[in-house]
Amino acid sequence: MAYIVHECFLTLQGEGLNMGRAAVFVRFAGCNLWSGREEDRATAVCTFCDTEFRGGDRFESADALADAAFALWPTGAATPMVVLTGGEPLLQVDAALLDALHARGFFIAVETNGTQPLPGAIDFVCLSPKSTAPVVLERADELKLVYPQPDALPEKFADFPARSHWLSPMDGRNLAQNIQAATAYCLAHPNWRMNIQAHKSWQIR
Repeated sequence: MAYIVHECFLTLQGEGLNMGRAAVFVRFAGCNLWSGREEDRATAVCTFCDTEFRGGDRFESADALADAAFALWPTGAATPMVVLTGGEPLLQVDAALLDALHARGFFIAVETNGTQPLPGAIDFVCLSPKSTAPVVLERADELKLVYPQPDALPEKFADFPARSHWLSPMDGRNLAQNIQAATAYCLAHPNWRMNIQAHKSWQIR
């Protein structure tokens, strides 16, 4: 199977339980909740995405992509970590790619909207539900909910099996207001934790 990857890069994870950890990010092209074109945003299931994921490079095999990811990891460093993200990575990630990444020693994390089943063994799952899109996953390591979403209220996911439940204030022109709203919700519901996109303040990808 071939894979279309928008970009691969080494950076620090800026969110959630793995914040501050070095990782190779593999950003897959394509998403099932928005085309990525601004003219389609208003009618998309997910209208607030702030990530570019259209187009990219074609990798003809799982080994080719795994090799490209591993080449970005510092030689001789600790256990390598790869974050499969998008778009929606599980539209493309398959068992062959997971096997190839594990064969190179990677700890594999995925950031998914939860609408696609896991294709195999993944070490860390970050679920970020979007609007009315159905979630087919039954558990995750962390649940990160962009807030506020009128069609995806925190109460709907309060009992979802995950080690941590995060509220991530929606970015954009209302960010300051959304931070205040998320703060108030977390204070009133302490099982939720505040998630800030620290990489933006660090001015890194």
